[in-house]
Amino acid sequence: MKYTELATLLKNAAEQGTANAIKEEQPVPDQLTKADAYRLYGRSNVDRWLREGLISKQQPTDTSQIFFDRSELEAVAASSNRITYLPVADR
Repeated sequence: MKYTELATLLKNAAEQGTANAIKEEQPVPDQLTKADAYRLYGRSNVDRWLREGLISKQQPTDTSQIFFDRSELEAVAASSNRITYLPVADR
């Protein structure tokens, strides 16, 4: 086994273990309000992700609040979505 493969396996195991420990200790909600998403990921990022269709908002019929799927937000935040930024010369 190569060093990089071992490092990747250990990193993934640590991330999974951390996620499991957090779930057991303090349940994390599956959905976040728009305010929570702004606080955690930044207003400009969340608005850009919405504009680009990378995330979708969910609005239950019984409330006026807007919610986001936490796993969807985490996936977009973890991925490299910087391709949509303008180059320095174009700003």
